[in-house]
Amino acid sequence: MIDQQVLLRGGAACLPVRPRTGRYLVLAAVFVCAACGLVYELELVALASYLIGDSVTQASVVLSVMVFAMGVGSLLAKRLRSRAAVGFGLIEAALALVGGSSALVLYATFAWIGESRYALVGFSLAIGILIGAEIPLLMTLIQRVDRQDAGGAVADLFAADYVGALVGGLAFPFLLLPVLGQLSGALFTGAVNAAAGGALVLCVFRRDLTPRSRWLLILSNVAVIAVLAVAGALVDDFERAARRAVYGDGVRVAVQTEVQEVVLTGAGRSSLDLYLDGRLRVSARDEYRYHEALVHPAMNGPHTHVLILGGGDGLAAREVLRYPDVRDVTVVELDGGVTRLARTDPALSELNGHAYRDPRLTAVTADAFSWLRAGHGRYDVVISDLPDPGISTSTKLYSAEFYGLVAESLAPGGRLVVHGGPPLSRPRTFWTVEASMRAAGLRTRPYRMSGRLSDSAAGPDRATHRAHAAHGWGFVLAGPGKRPPLGLAAKAPPLRSMTRAALVDAGRETERARLRGLPPSTLVHPRYWEDR
Repeated sequence: MIDQQVLLRGGAACLPVRPRTGRYLVLAAVFVCAACGLVYELELVALASYLIGDSVTQASVVLSVMVFAMGVGSLLAKRLRSRAAVGFGLIEAALALVGGSSALVLYATFAWIGESRYALVGFSLAIGILIGAEIPLLMTLIQRVDRQDAGGAVADLFAADYVGALVGGLAFPFLLLPVLGQLSGALFTGAVNAAAGGALVLCVFRRDLTPRSRWLLILSNVAVIAVLAVAGALVDDFERAARRAVYGDGVRVAVQTEVQEVVLTGAGRSSLDLYLDGRLRVSARDEYRYHEALVHPAMNGPHTHVLILGGGDGLAAREVLRYPDVRDVTVVELDGGVTRLARTDPALSELNGHAYRDPRLTAVTADAFSWLRAGHGRYDVVISDLPDPGISTSTKLYSAEFYGLVAESLAPGGRLVVHGGPPLSRPRTFWTVEASMRAAGLRTRPYRMSGRLSDSAAGPDRATHRAHAAHGWGFVLAGPGKRPPLGLAAKAPPLRSMTRAALVDAGRETERARLRGLPPSTLVHPRYWEDR
């Protein structure tokens, strides 16, 4: 029940606007605040997925904590109903400051501390409490300006709230993120939030405020907007400092593509490092060991037509194009920004042997799953050079259904090779990849290649890179008929990292460590999270 004293203390006659106008202004504020609240939520999910990985887990954490906190906020707001106007104004100022700065603080904890999970939970809790406190106070305010039955007021409020959430949800990916980016977008949203909340209270409900409350609201909103504006003016300097903390001082290129952040460090091909969304993907000091192990065992047999899934950096293509009898190579890469850098960046294009200049290579910007479903002929060799299966955005590309599509695209006697993650440090993930390939009717031969410890990685990803290098990379070679032989082509080019005998021994050692009885990962039951 709404406090009757609030309803009887003055009525609509105390307001500077007509009741209907006041009602529309309250609903407009609900609309704006709901849009801002959803933007904060999406910002947390997007940035946490980028910084921590595994978008499913991060979305679950943010949403569950935030919904719980909204309930807590609604209960706490009961004590403010007698002073609904000033309470709502202060809550919106606090929400604008916390929500607007959330992305900045999350990125700072990642860059300088290396851990942002606790900050993620803290912001989800704080933002949820503040959002949850809005509706009870707005319910009081809307009946303050235009008395109506509780059911009608609730219907109006929630209609405006849901429409605002729709607009905020669409504005984030299609307007704020591409135009302003994650950090500036959150700061701008906070400023809009503070302005909307403050304007409603100071214009419509100013007669309900004491002089002290009025000045408190004015100073609070001005301070919040000023802080957000200063942060927005300094956001470029902050990003450069944070990028140096994450990647070191050698950042040459930092590009936010439509898919991810791409960063290149190092002055030349010998010192080049490629980071995708903050994670080291290529280190020039030891990448040849990975790419030789990935490509050359699969080239043992017919290899006239080759398909590379992922591998937009051109490094797998470099190894394939070392075979003069390869007629054509198709690279299917989701992020066109990576392929553009592989073509144009001097150090990266030198490292990939200027693969994109070879007339035999065709680059396609597409999702590998959808591209395979469309059907594009058959290939002698399919090379899956994709992110680790533990990253949930790529989980479908390690499913049994995906390998079924690949099997259909293989020519008779064709081979598929997949990078399955480190078999020693993440054995369940590696052997789940192998089980998923077998579930698609492929006969498999697992093997691994030891990495070389490299000091090239910087920032929080350094320990992860060194751990992967120490434990080695795991691969699975497979074919639709009999098990493909594990060896090298008779006319294989000279290799720096392996010999035929070492490859066979690596296959035997890997096979001896097999985990049996693991179920495959499918689209409706992904299993790679179980190894974390």
